[in-house]
Amino acid sequence: RKENYMGFVVLHMEKAHGSDSGTTAHIERFIIPKNADPTRTHLNRKLVTYPNGIKDRSAAIQKRLEEAGLTRKIGNNQVRAIRILLTGTHEDMERITNDGRLDEWCSDNLKYLADTFGKENIVSAVLHMDEQTPHIHATLVPIVRGERKRKKKEEQVKKRYRKKPTDTVRLCADDIMTRTKLKSYQDTYAQAMSRYGLQRGIDGSEAKHISTRQYYRDLVQQTEQLQTDIEQLQDRRETAQEELRRAKREIQTEKLKGAATT
Repeated sequence: RKENYMGFVVLHMEKAHGSDSGTTAHIERFIIPKNADPTRTHLNRKLVTYPNGIKDRSAAIQKRLEEAGLTRKIGNNQVRAIRILLTGTHEDMERITNDGRLDEWCSDNLKYLADTFGKENIVSAVLHMDEQTPHIHATLVPIVRGERKRKKKEEQVKKRYRKKPTDTVRLCADDIMTRTKLKSYQDTYAQAMSRYGLQRGIDGSEAKHISTRQYYRDLVQQTEQLQTDIEQLQDRRETAQEELRRAKREIQTEKLKGAATT
């Protein structure tokens, strides 16, 4: 390990759709995924306590929506929750764990989420220790205050709009996930995690926003496990090539037998 080496923070946000029950099943481990180690699942931790009577993440989302004081009916296509994945470079997360600083790291992550999005809006946060790299799955209900931004078409209409209260409580994921805000979260999260030897990734304005599943898959591929995977794939390739050669020999033999019979 180099003296000047610093790993990178990972903060990935993605809009959930519908009740997001599939993600709840994954996070709560109602179903153990193939890439998880069942012998380590007991090390996973719920970092946010659900209110009385609330049994899982989906119910916690619904309760926050019901108690937020929304004045408009929630549309069928509206985003009710935002998934947030929080972790760091594999090597650094192992170091943080081995140094006994994982609890501290979790607390600082919860503080960052509360300071940035409002404690009441973070309805769930679960630490996963049974996959390759320790990480947190947090759930944000996008409750915001203020008047809705009008579309240009609306602004062009001469009709006079009735002044609405400026502190209206609204459900709006788009307000939270503007391009400018997404970039600022990367900056502020890196600042919050700098004490763990983690830094911000390169600001890629051309970076394509991908799903959490794809993002996490890519992250895993950057770890030391990759070399093992390559070796296993080479073994499989050699085995497959040998099977192919044998099959060709058998086909050739059958052809010769057929020709001889004819």
